[in-house]
Parts: sequence; C-alpha cells; structure tokens
Amino acid sequence: MPTIQALLSSTQLPDSPSARLDVELLLAHVLGKSRSYLHTWADKALTDPQLEQFAAAIKRRQAGEPVAYIIGQQGFWTLDLDVAPHTLIPRPDTELLVETALQLIPATPAAVLDLGTGTGAIALALACERPAWQLCGLDRVPQAVELAERNRRRLQLANARFMQSNWFAALDDQPYQMIVSNPPYIAADDQHLSQGDVRFEPSSALVAGPDGLDDIRLIIEQAPHFLSAKGWLLLEHGYDQAAAVCELLSARGFGQVESRRDLGGHQRISIGCFAHE
Repeated sequence: MPTIQALLSSTQLPDSPSARLDVELLLAHVLGKSRSYLHTWADKALTDPQLEQFAAAIKRRQAGEPVAYIIGQQGFWTLDLDVAPHTLIPRPDTELLVETALQLIPATPAAVLDLGTGTGAIALALACERPAWQLCGLDRVPQAVELAERNRRRLQLANARFMQSNWFAALDDQPYQMIVSNPPYIAADDQHLSQGDVRFEPSSALVAGPDGLDDIRLIIEQAPHFLSAKGWLLLEHGYDQAAAVCELLSARGFGQVESRRDLGGHQRISIGCFAHE
C-alpha cells in the first residue's frame, strides 16, 4: 500500500499555485491528523478507504474546487472555522481588518458590528481578542448565519451573536462604536470571477455592480445612523479602490480617513471616524 511519503511525492496538482500545501492539507484531513504528522510518520501506509477518500479529494481539487470547501475548514487569525459553499472563504488579507479594529478602540466594553459576516470570521476573531466587546454579525443569507453561529458555539464565544439582515435592515437604534465589513467589491465584468477559487464561491458575496462599489456606497451612506459619537467604519475593498472609497467616506462626512496596506502591499482597507454634531 502507498505510504504517506509516496503520496506526497507522487501526487500532482499542476494548476494550483500552492500544490504542495494543498496535497498536505488534503492528506492530513483524510487521516484526521495534523500536517506535522505527515512528516513524522512518513512511512505509514494508508488503508484502502483512506486511499479512496484521498483520491476523491484530489480529483475535486484538480477540478478547481477550493481546498477549504473540500475539507470544510479554513484558518483565520488564530481560529479554525467551518466553511461551506454558501459563504466566502476567509482570507489572510482580511486579517488586516481585525488588526486595525484592535488598534482603534480600547479593550473596554464596546458594541461592534460586522456586516456581511459570512463564516463569522471577523466578528469571532474580535470576540476572541476582546472579551469586553459585544459583537453582532449580520448576513442576509440564512445558511451563513447558521454557519457563523455554529462556529461561535464551537469556539465558545459568548460575546458574539449573529442575525439575518440585509445590511442594516434588521437593526434597532443601538449605536455601535465600530462597524467593520468585508462586503462584495468585485465589478460584475471582472475577469477574475472566472479564475481560480472564486469560481466556486457565491457571486452574491463577491459582485457589487458595474464598478464593484454598490454595497460599499450603501454601507457608507447608512453607517452614520448606527455609529456612536466618534464611531469608526472599517471597509475592505479591492486593491485599486482605495481612492474611490476614501472619497466616498470624506463626502459622507467621515474624518480621519485613510487606507492601509495588506501583506502584499496593496491598499486593502479604508477607514473613517464619524463625529456626530
């Protein structure tokens, strides 16, 4: 029977930019072990059922399906989150939203809103880091709300909750000290929608009108009604949208407007503070 080492050496994923990592993640998932196990027990042979499961997983990846959907999990910040095809896969670039949020307001009690929460990644990362904060995550997709709540329960984070809402529609008048969002921001005709992992992700979590800014415009317009005095709005956006988003923030009356760069050097998020008169 093939050993772990033999499978790691022979399995090919020519179209994947992270082929070696993909193979290791899929094999570790099939074995129910960590990636380090693969190298510690490289001579261990797989059983027939394990080989069949691994072959099926590799076939799905060769067809382009994201590894996160195949194994049902994705790491984000310090958390391992369940994922599903009706939500966007959390990405490392979005951790910049978490990092910035933690810098902007103190660790004292605060109400923080996460719009378009998906898996709950941003809300749960903040809830984990700031026990005194109360996090509310909203998503218009009921299955996403259920998934985020499942992640919350598994992580035992009592200071987060999730609700179904089309952006702000289901909210009452409670003010929030901060609103964070990774909304859809890809233009409808963007060629990247037919490439790579995003082919398998829900278009409703990716596309926002002809220029990709429809949802960002709505959030910026409505956010002041739900922000406390000197409340912050943090938005993730496309690598080439920083100037447009900053202009929208300034035009709506936000101050301290700036953009921040992700690990790749792209201006990935823009922020602003709204001072009510």
